Parts: sequence; C-alpha cells; structure tokens
Amino acid sequence: MKFFKKNTHIAILLLCVTCTSCKVFAPLKKKWDDTQKDLVPVPTLNDKPIPTAYTNNTDTTNIGSIKWSEFFADKNLTELIDSALKNNYEVLMNLQEIEIAKNAIQIKHSRILPNVSVGGAIGYEKVGIYTSQGAGDASAEITPGHKVPEFLGDYFLGARASWEVDVWHKLRNAKKAAITHYLATIEGKNFLLTSIVAEIANSYYELLSLDNQLDIIRETIRLQNNALEIVRVQKEAARATELAVKKFEAEVLNSQSLEFDILQKIKEAENRINSLLGRYPQPIVRDKGSFNTQLPQRIKEGIPAQLLNNRPDIKQAELELFVTDCNVKIAKAEFFPSVGLTGAFGLQAFKPRYLVSIPKSVLFGLAGDVAGPIINRTAIKMEFNNAKAEQLMALYNYQKAILAGYMEVNTELSNIQNLEKFYDIKNKEVETLVKAIDVSNDLFKSARADYFEVLMTQRDALESKLELIEAKKRQFMAVINVYRALGGGWR
Repeated sequence: MKFFKKNTHIAILLLCVTCTSCKVFAPLKKKWDDTQKDLVPVPTLNDKPIPTAYTNNTDTTNIGSIKWSEFFADKNLTELIDSALKNNYEVLMNLQEIEIAKNAIQIKHSRILPNVSVGGAIGYEKVGIYTSQGAGDASAEITPGHKVPEFLGDYFLGARASWEVDVWHKLRNAKKAAITHYLATIEGKNFLLTSIVAEIANSYYELLSLDNQLDIIRETIRLQNNALEIVRVQKEAARATELAVKKFEAEVLNSQSLEFDILQKIKEAENRINSLLGRYPQPIVRDKGSFNTQLPQRIKEGIPAQLLNNRPDIKQAELELFVTDCNVKIAKAEFFPSVGLTGAFGLQAFKPRYLVSIPKSVLFGLAGDVAGPIINRTAIKMEFNNAKAEQLMALYNYQKAILAGYMEVNTELSNIQNLEKFYDIKNKEVETLVKAIDVSNDLFKSARADYFEVLMTQRDALESKLELIEAKKRQFMAVINVYRALGGGWR
C-alpha cells in the first residue's frame, strides 16, 4: 500500500494499460467491398462444397492411394523414380527446409521456459566523490578500520534467470504455429515427390514414343528409297520424268531431316530425366518394345472428397491456414500487458576471498514487471489487421487448392475418354493408309497412278503413324497426370 500511495501515477498507468488492453479486436468476419461500399461476409470453408462425384461413378476406390512402386509396372521406370527420390536436388533441399522447420519448434519451445544462465562475473567500479554514492562511500567503512576503496571490486558466481510468463498463450501459440509449419513442410515435400514421379514417368514414356517414331521414320526412309530406285528405273525406260525423280529424292531428304530432329528430342528427353536424377548425361535404360505392348492403366478416381486426404498440396494449404490462425492469436496477445520475472541466486563479494563467507556473501533476488502498450497501440492494431488479412489469404489459398485439384482430375478424366476414341480412329486411319501404300505402288508400277499419288500416300501414312504413337504417349501421360492429380506418387 505504501508503494501505491507514494507512486499513485504509476498505479494509475498500470490500471489504464490493463483496462485498455482488454479491448481486443475480434477475428475477421467481414471485409470491405468497394463495389457495394459496405462490409460483406467473408467466405468460410463451407461456402463452396465439393461436388459429390466427378462423373456418375460414385465408387470410392481411388488409385491415388496406390504406392507409385505398385502403380508403375515397368521395372526400368521404377528404378529411375527410386533413384530420383534419393538424389534429386530439389528433394534434398526440401529435406533441409524440413530440418529447419523442425529446429524452429525447439526454438519456440525454449522461449516458453525460463532463460537460466550460470556463470561468474568480475567488475571494478569507481564513482565520483561528488555523487550521493561517492560521498557515502567516502565516509563509510567497508570492514572495521578500513575505508571503502576508491576502486571497488565486484565478484559474482551463481545463476541468473528471466522468464516471460505466458499469461495470454502468445508463446504457446507460436510453438503451435511452428509445429504446424513443420507438418506443412512435410506435406510440401510430399507434393514435390508427386510432381517428380509424374515428371519422370511422363519423360520416360515420351522417350519410348520417340524411339518408336524414330523406327517408323527409318522404315519409311527405307521404303522411300526403294520407291526412288523404281522411279529412276522408270525414267531410264522413259516411263517417268526427271521431275518425278527429284520429287522422290526431296521426300527422302525430308524424312531424313525428321530423323535427326527426333534424335535431338531423344537426347533432350534423356538429359531431362538425368537432371531429375541428379546425374550427368548418360543413356537411359529402357525397352522401347514395351511401348507397343503396354496398355495404360484403368482409372478409378474415387470421389472428390478424398482429395482432402490424398493431395499433399491441399493438406499443406490446410495446415498453413491453421498457422495463420495461430498468428492472429499471437498478434491479439500483443494488446495485453506482458508479465516478466527476473531472479538471481549466487555468491557476491568485493574480494574473491569473501565469496566463501557464507551466508554473508549469498545473493538472492526476485523481481516482477508488468508492461503494456499505450503509445504504439496503432502499430500493434495494424499488425493484428495484417495477421487477419494473411489468414484470409490462407483461406482463399486453401479453397483455391481444392478447386484446382478437382479441376485437374476432371480435365484429365475427360482427356482420357477422348484420347481413347481418338486412338481408335487414328489406328483405323493408319491401317487404311498402310493398305493404300501397297495399292498406290502397284498402280504406279502399272502406270495407272502417277508419282504424286504415291508420294502423298506415303507422306500421309508417315504422318498418321507418328500421330498414332503420339496419341498413345498422350494416353500414358493422361493416366500419369490423373494419378498425380488424385494425390498419388508420394507414398
């Protein structure tokens, strides 16, 4: 009571701090809309419910839950993926990000506990004689018969502690945010794995398709050279012109240029895979014949609600949303006064030999303080508003991730259906044109068809064969992409 009577202004100040800090700002429920010139409700997680199904199928069987090692049947491909997940530099860097986030948890936890330090200190002090302390020391005896020396030593051996009492759970929420961010980085790593698995698989099937396209082009060149020899013979027999010979030669040269274009694309695909595997250029082991024998896996997409558990990017966005919730609570706690405790316990004396003079040299101290913001409350309010804005951004990002996931699956399912029909039609076209080549050659030999019809038939057949290979590659890629879109590849 004596303290408050003598320091009335301090008591009033602490009371004002406590009272004004009790007026906090509620979590953001509305936002300003410039078009309506008014506050409008903020969307919640239930404003846009996920559709119950992608199509009419409501079967919950989902290929997204299958391990990548079981999803892909090609042994060469699985070995490439396994090597990439161990050696890819993006994965290795991501693992370090996880380690940093894990260490942050311990850092936040340590701030909840008292900060205790043990050690010793040595110091010397000389005060001015014309100060209250100096005048008192000049007339006092430090020991019987001995005046206080001009240079006074100070020796300390013991422990000091300081502790911010987490009354408003600011430090606990910071720890929760750190833990959640750590979990979010793990989901981020899982999302990276799904992307790498899909990228390697897509590049692998692109490589197989290029191998098959190269074989088709080389076979076409062989057939064109045979036709060229026939035209040359016919020219000598005066049954064909020099124009026909030049046209056939130009067609051969055109096909040969395609061969080198495909060879360059093969090298680029191989290097892309090698880069994902974190190694320098080298041949990619593969069986190009498997491309014609393999069939794209049948898709079982399950239901859209499973995306919330299967897709790592959606889970990451959900966790980051919780982090922003913790940050709002942390910013809210800044309006309240902070409570701190400091203490010390040990031995202290002006000469080292007196440190062992227990209990005279024993030092013990304990103090508490309460401090709250007054002048800088506007800045704290802006920090709180920023935290709420970041929370709203995280909410939108979460909803965006769900929408993007659904759209990706929906798009790829449609792509798979259309590619099946496209492949069947293109396959029939190739069969027809292959027969047309034989017919055109026979007609040309009997002079019932001109060289232009033969050239166009061969050109159309080549283009259709290449398009057929391309269509099958796109089928494989569509299945891989829908597998990734469903959340597959990180298990």
